[in-house]
Amino acid sequence: MSKKVLIVDDQNGIRILLMEVFSNEGYQTFQASNGKLALEIVKAHTPDLVLLDMKIPGMDGLDILKHIKSMNPEIKVIMMTAYGELDMIKEATELGALMHFTKPFDIDELRMAVNAQLRGGITSGMAMGS
Repeated sequence: MSKKVLIVDDQNGIRILLMEVFSNEGYQTFQASNGKLALEIVKAHTPDLVLLDMKIPGMDGLDILKHIKSMNPEIKVIMMTAYGELDMIKEATELGALMHFTKPFDIDELRMAVNAQLRGGITSGMAMGS
């Protein structure tokens, strides 16, 4: 059973890029452009890990994070933030987010962080594009 990754971002380009990266890593990927949709996916599919943008119209990342953790505290959450949202990052960490990446982030670093969380340790020597 492949691990499930949910990507929550209001920017379509970022969602498409991350879906491609994590599909290539062998994960089952889901995407949501807003909090309501994200929570419906969490309820229906119980992702192993959520990549969550801090700033989402309608329901911000912290609210979504609180809801995800109340639904299932086991779900791992990595926040994606714009520069300068340090106060929110601190709160996200207190709410249970594992780490955060500041945009524009290094896609490889994000990929390795997700693999480390889902595969329990950094997998070394994995060829790209295989």
